[in-house]
This record gives sequence, structure tokens and C-alpha cells, in this order.
Amino acid sequence: MKEKFEVTGMTCSACSTSVEKAVSKMEGVQSVNVNLLANNMVVEFDDTVLSQESIISVVQDAGYGANVAGQSQNRDHDAQGASQIQDEIKAMKNRVVISLLFMVFLLYVAMGPMVGLPLPSWLLGLENAMTMALVQLLLTLPVLFVNRQYYQIGFKTLWRRSPNMDSLIAIGSGAAVLYGVFALFRIGYGLGHGNWDLVAQYSHDLYFESAAMILGLITLGKYLETRSKGKTSDAIAKLMDLAPKVATVIRDEQEVEIPVAELVVGDVIVIRPGQSIPVDGVVISGSSAVDESALTGESIPVAKQAGDKVYSATINKAGSFHFEAQRIGEDTTLAQIIRLVEEASSSKAPIARMADQISGIFVPVVIAIALVSTIVWLLLGYSFEFALTIGIAILVISCPCALVVSIPLGFFG
Repeated sequence: MKEKFEVTGMTCSACSTSVEKAVSKMEGVQSVNVNLLANNMVVEFDDTVLSQESIISVVQDAGYGANVAGQSQNRDHDAQGASQIQDEIKAMKNRVVISLLFMVFLLYVAMGPMVGLPLPSWLLGLENAMTMALVQLLLTLPVLFVNRQYYQIGFKTLWRRSPNMDSLIAIGSGAAVLYGVFALFRIGYGLGHGNWDLVAQYSHDLYFESAAMILGLITLGKYLETRSKGKTSDAIAKLMDLAPKVATVIRDEQEVEIPVAELVVGDVIVIRPGQSIPVDGVVISGSSAVDESALTGESIPVAKQAGDKVYSATINKAGSFHFEAQRIGEDTTLAQIIRLVEEASSSKAPIARMADQISGIFVPVVIAIALVSTIVWLLLGYSFEFALTIGIAILVISCPCALVVSIPLGFFG
């Protein structure tokens, strides 16, 4: 049995890999393919061993949400899904604008003096080091707030012992901010005790701009990725809109207009000039020319008469005819094309599978390297502050790598 599930909460390739691993370990699962862009999962399994509920439970235990996907012909469901994607795109765009706006001001304040850019006198000099640090902190806080989702998801998956790229982003940027706050207190101590060397040292140990830049750039990548999801959803929605929502059938020797979802095999459907054909069937009376370009690409209408087959989503041109429904719902040619498009978007190229494998081990390896490096420098006799700085530097440097590995398709949306 092959079933499609909708999966929520995935934000990177490490997330999709985590879901894929969790489901593939279940007894009775023959294959599993998780599509990050479409937020869905196709599982082929033995329904005598597994149930849909047990698969959903495993995905939820891994830290994500799941439910059985709606039927591809369910227009209300797909309209709701398209609306959710558009809302997500709008929210991501707002996050990008706010993040980049404050990031630019923060970079100007933090890096401006290094390249000779003018700054107010009350931000320059060791005597104003505390003011400079507070300004950088205040410019960083809005970026942290609008991107708090990274911390919510990242620490949640870390707690469940299945860290993803959000975990690395949360730890790296969070550590940079916390160390910046620590440096701020050390600057205050130095100013209060006249220790100008301490003030000078920690004035250069503020990493607020690093945290803001990490969050801002990764949010930009996520926004581009979300736009890619929207385009995929729009393409499928346009395919579905090719078929009409209602059909005229003959019931009790009278023409009755009913929703396409209520058609059954054997119904006699009336098609008049300009109407779209709702389902697949065979002409039983009348003749016409049908435009099948939506399915075949053929621009010249095809003549139809009794005994000829007609297909859903094609358009009747001149004449009128009656045809008998033979394939409805998921069995129509259009539904099969939509299913193929969805399966194609779910399939992965070898390079994509390699990226998933790398991202699956990237996060725990980086965290382990940061911890080991901190411990090694402590054992070598260096101060805790220096050793901690080494560990934070590794986490911060690895975050741009997380951007590249976790959103390989985002920049091509």
C-alpha cells in the first residue's frame, strides 16, 4: 500500500532526513520519500503490519506533525493549502525585511569605524564602550524576536536528541548573543574599576552582528525556499483548475447539473460547445471537435464521434455530444498527470540524497567538534573565557554552512 502524508515543522534537509530515517526503521515499511519543498511524505508499506496512525505517531515522536494527505481532487483542501503557503510567504517576507533592515544598521554601527564610516561621537572611544555595546544589543533584539522560531524548533529537536540545522543556528547565534551580553557586563566592570585594558578587550568581543547576520541571511534563504514551495503548489493548482467543478448528467431522462465529485461510472454526461469535459469516457452520441492541447500539447482540435474516447480537462469546441463516464476521480487522466507531477517533485536526484546524508550528520558533528575544542583548550591550561570563545567561533562559523546545506534549492526559487 502506498499512502501520502502531510508533514509539518520541517525546515531543512536535516529535518526531512530525520523523518525519513524514523519512518524507514518501522517494520513493514518498504520505501519512504520525504519532500521538503512540498511538506509531504509518500510511504509504501504493508498495511497488514502497519497502520496510518502508527506512521503518524512515529513522525510526531520525531518532533514533527503529520496527517494523511487530502485527495488530490479535493479543491477545498488544496485551496486551503495554497492559502497557507501564501500566508507563510507573506510572513517570511516580513521577517526578511525586518531582519535585513536592523542587520544593516547593526553592521554599520559595529563595522563602520573599521572602514572609516562616520559615527556619532557618543559611540566612539573606550569611554563610550558601554553605549556602543547597548546600541548593538538593542539593534539585535528585533532580529532575535522575529526569528524566534529557530530557537523554538532548534532546542525542541535538540531536546529530542534529533538536532537539525535549526538546532545549530539556535546554538550558534544564541551563544554569540549570550557571550556578547557577558562582554557587556565585563565592559561595565572595567569602566567601573578604571580597567581600560579590560574595556578594550571586551569591546572587540561583541558578536551581536554575527548573530544578526546569521539569522538574517538564513531567513532570506528560507524565504526563497518558501517561494519555491509556492510555485510548486501553484503549478499543481493550475492543473487541477483545468477540470470543471460541475457536470450536466442525464438522470431519469432529465438533464441535471451536479458536482463532479458526485459522478459515478456509467453516468451519461452532456457536453455543449465551449464546455470542459469533467471526466474520462467514451462518446455515445453526437459529434464535435475537442481541444486536447492541455493534455497532449496538440494545438489542432481532434474530431470526436460515437465510440471515440474523451478525456478530463479537454475543451469541446463546436458540436454537442453525450458520453458515458468510464474513469472518475483519481482514475482520470488529469488526476494521473497531477499524481505524476507530485511524485516527480517528491523524487530526489543522487546529489540531493547525498546532501541529505551530509546534513543528517553535519549538525551533531559540528556540535561535538565545538565541545571537544572547548574541553581541549581548557585542558591545555587556557582560561574558560578563551576556550568558550573557541567553541562559539566554531558554532558561528558553521552556521553559513548550515544555510548552504539546508537550503540547496532556496536560491533557485
